[in-house]
Amino acid sequence: MSRSSRTRRLSAGLAVAALAFTTAGAATAAQAAPFAPSSGTTAAAEPGILMNYVVNTKATPAHVGRVEKAVEAAGGTVVASYDEIGVVIAQSTNPNFRTDVRAGRNGREVQSVGATRTAPVSEGPVGAAKQAAAKGLNAGESTVVPDPDETKQWDMVQIKADQAHQVTDGSKRVLVGVTDSGVDDQHPDLKPNFDAKNSVNCTGNGVADTTPGGWRQTTSDHGTHVAGTIAAARNGVGIVGVAPGVRIASVKVVNDDGYIYPEYAICGFIWAAQHDMDVTNHSYFIDPWMFWCDDDGDQGAVQESVRRAMDYQTKKGVLSVAAAGNSNYDLANKTTDTSSPNDSTAVTRQINNDCLDIPTELPGVITVASTTQARAKSSFSNFGLGKIDVAAPGSAILSTIPGGYGTKSGTSMASPHVAGVAALMKSTHPWWGPRDLEKALLRQADDTACPTTPDARCTGTTANNAFFGEGIADALDAVNRIR
Repeated sequence: MSRSSRTRRLSAGLAVAALAFTTAGAATAAQAAPFAPSSGTTAAAEPGILMNYVVNTKATPAHVGRVEKAVEAAGGTVVASYDEIGVVIAQSTNPNFRTDVRAGRNGREVQSVGATRTAPVSEGPVGAAKQAAAKGLNAGESTVVPDPDETKQWDMVQIKADQAHQVTDGSKRVLVGVTDSGVDDQHPDLKPNFDAKNSVNCTGNGVADTTPGGWRQTTSDHGTHVAGTIAAARNGVGIVGVAPGVRIASVKVVNDDGYIYPEYAICGFIWAAQHDMDVTNHSYFIDPWMFWCDDDGDQGAVQESVRRAMDYQTKKGVLSVAAAGNSNYDLANKTTDTSSPNDSTAVTRQINNDCLDIPTELPGVITVASTTQARAKSSFSNFGLGKIDVAAPGSAILSTIPGGYGTKSGTSMASPHVAGVAALMKSTHPWWGPRDLEKALLRQADDTACPTTPDARCTGTTANNAFFGEGIADALDAVNRIR
């Protein structure tokens, strides 16, 4: 997979044990044509390619119900509905769906509508049987015995997790959602902490699928690696995670081709919110656009849908932690994007700061940059003054993979360190909500100055700068019971 065309699908592209996703072929001109805005409603339009859409309305059951009727009247199928956020996921082969869904009395309830991808739906049509929308302090040992490979984990030393473990390994009452490519729950370092009951697979058109094992990895070990960094158990085997005493659940949002489409992510956010998760980790950007621009009809509608889902998750008590990205890009000064869309044919386009890398740039999300063992910015890590919240180790990180252990690099590896720190914090301060956890993460981070050799990109102060934000996450402070 070319990182120039798919900069941070799962942002561990610089790994020693690299991700291997199938690169999507370029769409043909015939496929691309239906994505132009419709000029008007056609009485009997020829069927086009199968596409998924988000349709936004007011967040009430009545409004959502009327939009569902509008979807059906426009020749669409309702895939999933979320009364809580006023979002309907629809599927249709009608090339004029965007226009037709707004027609009639029920169509007046549509606030915005947008395609979730630029390539045809690969999962196939949604059948009626599949239409089930997502509804719905253990004390540490006084003497900690290290696991065999724990001494190889320089990353845990950098964030002081080794010292934090002298206080606590975390509480089984705390649940962290690994929103990723699936998790190997049979791995000996993950099995003790895995919560199958609260795991789900969202890659079937964004419908929550609880089939046992459906949330396991298929084509990527990325999620298993992330899970180990968060909560590999202290069990005398292999490594130890940042919070080895908490539970983890798999929220699978990456399909077999490596794509994380908006409907998958929305399904995952709602699932986490309604299944009592405390922290979720998001080591990805939502495809097919590296940056979603609100002045584009489709992209703006999707940006709004995802924002609503993330906001709902936060209001339900879930703290979201996300990777900043691997493009060495200044998120505070956006100018061009040459890598999107990555599921058809990428184009060079001018962008601005209203175009967002989602979910990491959404309000309330902790954005994490990557550091090296020398506490420097990783060469690949995105940056930006006012965009990066904290930093954590992300270069050559040892963690779990199916069948053993391996090293990966990327902001994907940095983000789960912070998710683990937040889990320790929640274990020690169970009454804290997302905003309390966020404030403490930022306040407790260790200030990290810009490079001594001047780098014009690193603007700001030692206390808060473009490379490290508020500093490197601190697990020891996280377990201090003093507010």
